[in-house]
Amino acid sequence: MSLQTVLVIDDERDIRELLTITLGRMDLQVEAVGTVAEARRALAENSYDLCFTDMRLPDGNGQEVIELIAETRPDTPVAMITAYGNVDAAVNALKAGAFDFVSKPVDIQMLRGLVRTALRLAEEKREGGAAKAGGSADRLVGDSPAMQQVRATITKLARNQAPVYIAGESGVGKELVARLIHEQGPRASGPFVPVNCGAIPSELMESEFFGHRKGSFTGASADKEGLFQAAQGGTLFLDEVAELPLHMQVKLLRAIQEKAVRPIGGRDEIPVDVRILSATHKNLAQLVEQGHFRQDLFYRINVIELRVPPLRERRGDVPQLSAFILKALAGKSGESVGQLSPAARDALEAYEFPGNVRELENILERAMAMCDGTSIDASDLMLPQRSARPAGSEAAPAGNGGERAAAAPAAASGADGGLDDYISNIERTAIVKALEESRYNKTAAARKLGITFRALRYKLKKLGID
Repeated sequence: MSLQTVLVIDDERDIRELLTITLGRMDLQVEAVGTVAEARRALAENSYDLCFTDMRLPDGNGQEVIELIAETRPDTPVAMITAYGNVDAAVNALKAGAFDFVSKPVDIQMLRGLVRTALRLAEEKREGGAAKAGGSADRLVGDSPAMQQVRATITKLARNQAPVYIAGESGVGKELVARLIHEQGPRASGPFVPVNCGAIPSELMESEFFGHRKGSFTGASADKEGLFQAAQGGTLFLDEVAELPLHMQVKLLRAIQEKAVRPIGGRDEIPVDVRILSATHKNLAQLVEQGHFRQDLFYRINVIELRVPPLRERRGDVPQLSAFILKALAGKSGESVGQLSPAARDALEAYEFPGNVRELENILERAMAMCDGTSIDASDLMLPQRSARPAGSEAAPAGNGGERAAAAPAAASGADGGLDDYISNIERTAIVKALEESRYNKTAAARKLGITFRALRYKLKKLGID
């Protein structure tokens, strides 16, 4: 079996020798050169499993090498060697197609982890198996041009280690996209750790992210590893990253830049090999302008942005999505798969979906409980009428109040919980009233409400009504 090969490009003799010795001990065959011209000749004559290039070279810069490899040998992972703390150079390298970067002075343990990850990627590319079948990919439903573009972008993003910022409205499936980037990349065998930044109390954030040592504070009865350590070798997904308080943003930036964390009460930093994916439904650039989000952290996590389109921009996917969701619901309940009537299908395609795919799931789950048998009619969907538009017409631009109009029923309710809470409150009020009027005879209450007993039983359980 032939040895895997690595090309090292650096004009510093000490760095070339260090990498040659370190990589040689990993049973890798190393070729080291000191200029862009020598690198071009080497790449023209040979193929490599991995490449390291310095940023500053006597006859050019590493950016040229990265762009050359991305163009001529796209399956070869390339890592940039940067000066300590030169984050701008690292970000530019990642945008140009670099797999990852390593800072001088070189941390040998971190270097070995990077090499192992990169070589897994190279091996998968040779075997033509970067994209995994099944898993989360089966849940990314839709053949619209917008979704085809999302899939193509995911495939590109999966092959490198650049931090990705996933933008999109609530309910579009940002976590699903993050899981796909993880599953289709070389970290697929490592953990995928999602964390909702808005759900962690501010005073516990540092402990949750970085861990703590026993006795470091009241209640710390044992050592605890943080989320970064839990994601070691895999991916850390920061959902709703805009909710991070400023003091935590500073600590997170340092952890990302240094690729190391220090637990509360700990003396030493612990190296971590983690890819960062982040997401929020808020306008992060606007929050930066307003001073609510650090600009340096924004640039660090937003090396590449992936926008996930709202459902109203891919209406053609609604029938396919609906069929997928109804099949999944039937699998959970053990009942037959629900079928949409033509009128129900038209109603869904005309609806604005302010809550996107998550709202579609809730609508169909409710409709399955409300319908007689397995045929779902338009009336079973219980769509808020003011959020619908005539089929074939265009949605109002967001700047002209289109999004606000779509959410009008929820806003009109005066509730802060959004459309789902608004509908649930209406249903709860109606059900409780019917139960009281029928002296808590559920069969009579269902008849009064005009629904089946099964539908009423489902509603009582979902709404928590005893």
